[in-house]
Amino acid sequence: MAVSALDAILKRDRTIVALCLAAITALAWLYLFSLAPSMSDGSIPVDGMVGMSGMEAMPDMPGMDMPGMAATVASRFAWSPGDAALVFTMWFVMMVGMMLPSAAPMVLLYARVGRHAEAQGTPFAATGIFAAGYLAVWLLFSLAATFGQWLLERSLLLTPMMESRSTVLDGVLLIIAGAYQWTPLKYACLSKCRAPVAFLQATGGFRRDAAGAFAMGVRHGAYCVGCCWPLMLLLFVGGVMNILWIAAIAFFVLAEKLLPRGDRIGRIAGALLVGAGVWVIVRVLQ
Repeated sequence: MAVSALDAILKRDRTIVALCLAAITALAWLYLFSLAPSMSDGSIPVDGMVGMSGMEAMPDMPGMDMPGMAATVASRFAWSPGDAALVFTMWFVMMVGMMLPSAAPMVLLYARVGRHAEAQGTPFAATGIFAAGYLAVWLLFSLAATFGQWLLERSLLLTPMMESRSTVLDGVLLIIAGAYQWTPLKYACLSKCRAPVAFLQATGGFRRDAAGAFAMGVRHGAYCVGCCWPLMLLLFVGGVMNILWIAAIAFFVLAEKLLPRGDRIGRIAGALLVGAGVWVIVRVLQ
């Protein structure tokens, strides 16, 4: 009796996969919510300058020459291994929370086809292996984002809340993100993300072995990064730990990938972003 009950549950594998995806996404968002207050009160020294910002935190050093000041700034903004690990963890969890929902259709399709293949005696590798390949790409992206954040902080371009302190930088990032929405590369990547069948045709179908399934997940993740990486730059405009800003970008990514006219929504948003970026820069130059 217990065996038959377990078998009945396992036959609902798509439901199980969907619940797992939802649980992982929820845990990621809970982590971000728990981390945000610590970031806002400066208790987590991600920039080595707890509760302080930029040159305001520099001590008065009359007569110090520019090389000496640069050395002092570099030493003050040095990250410890713990700081780097914290920022990397924050970025990766954020990417999981933002991107996993939009990948759910492809993951669920893999689980469904895998179930039919198993019934025919030719099972696929576990769905988790495919999902792990997808998340591995975002893990690499998180490493790059961590390095980018370190560079911006070393250049005194970020506040302790991890948002840009440069209006010109804000404008440039808005223009980059908006203009990319109209590029052929964006459209090519988005088309694969919006249509799992098109992705399967481009990759030659499902892979049954574990290595092939992982590589397939990596490829799907690469299309996803190619589609969304400029939008992630906007986190530096609104604040990397601004929960509402993170949620707004996540909802836009989800709408762009899943809604019937999502590609048009993306292009309209791109035009608006470029306009906003130009307006921001013009205001500075006036």
